[in-house]
Amino acid sequence: MFKRHYAWLTALRFQLREPRAWENMSTAQYEEYARKYDICEKLLKLDDELKNYLSDGELKYILSKKNRATQLMAFQSKELSEAYENGEVNDFQWTQINQQLVKLTENQGKAERIKNFPYPRNFSSITTYLLLLFIVFVPFGLLKEFDKLGEGTVLESWTLWFNIPFSILVTWCFHTLDSVGEASVNPFEGSPNDVPITQISRTIEIDMRDMLDETDLPPAITPKNNIVL
Repeated sequence: MFKRHYAWLTALRFQLREPRAWENMSTAQYEEYARKYDICEKLLKLDDELKNYLSDGELKYILSKKNRATQLMAFQSKELSEAYENGEVNDFQWTQINQQLVKLTENQGKAERIKNFPYPRNFSSITTYLLLLFIVFVPFGLLKEFDKLGEGTVLESWTLWFNIPFSILVTWCFHTLDSVGEASVNPFEGSPNDVPITQISRTIEIDMRDMLDETDLPPAITPKNNIVL
């Protein structure tokens, strides 16, 4: 069951890394930045990763299914039921483990819903259009104020030009916030600001293997260029 849990973590993170049409990783700015780091799920194959945890029969069956993570959790539930029927676990153990399997399944469903259902585009579109209007009109709105700024000083009539760098700075801040918000609605696609699901999965596997007193632990995933995915 431990090994099957590692397989579930692996299958789930591969599913969450699958690209969607509404995500941002296909845009030019992300493609350029993505050259600075590696995304394990795009370099490795799920088949090869699952071979480390599953028997040949289970592996063949799991790979024939669309939602591999769900099928692995179904295997876990089935094996737990068989262990209970054979008296290998008592009522309390069965209840506790079964509750954990239910929680894991629920959390998987939450992650899949975040992945597979895009944020309503009307919210993003309206925000983008209003931002563009803001960027266009900010320089004109501040023009008179910067002109007044130098009245009665040696900089009179020159402070008007301060409007240019100040407007650029203000509008850049708001544009950056909009870009970060756009990227944050897709937390699993593999951008540098996303949830580091690969590192999280590896950490869980290391901790569980350590609980079994295994000495040959897999290496931890370390940051590359200060980025961990």
